[in-house]
Amino acid sequence: MSTDEAALTLGHRFHQALTARDWDGIRALLHPDATWTLPGDNTVSGTADGADAMVDRARLIASYGVDFALRHVLVSRENVALSLHNTARRADAVLDEHLATVCTLRDGRIARIETYLSDVPGMNAFFV
Repeated sequence: MSTDEAALTLGHRFHQALTARDWDGIRALLHPDATWTLPGDNTVSGTADGADAMVDRARLIASYGVDFALRHVLVSRENVALSLHNTARRADAVLDEHLATVCTLRDGRIARIETYLSDVPGMNAFFV
């Protein structure tokens, strides 16, 4: 399998595990020392250090009822990005954001995730 095919497969596996709430499946895709950085100033913002912290963050985001609609899996020569449309609704807030989850790969696993958002103020209002 070529590097870009492996990255594409990894991107799909990550999204499938996230939507299935398969926390062990996500953990298996991460390096133990991986990091995940999200913009904003809310309960899910900042940098999660380590696979366990990253899984805890994914669980927290999912606990808000977020639908992680995959638009595209994009590959570079060595890395992968997921283009997502995340939506959720509570009685007092609506989440409707487009994002890119950019994954830096090392040895066939995710070493770093940086998430780019279309609506940071909306994210801040939703994840209180």
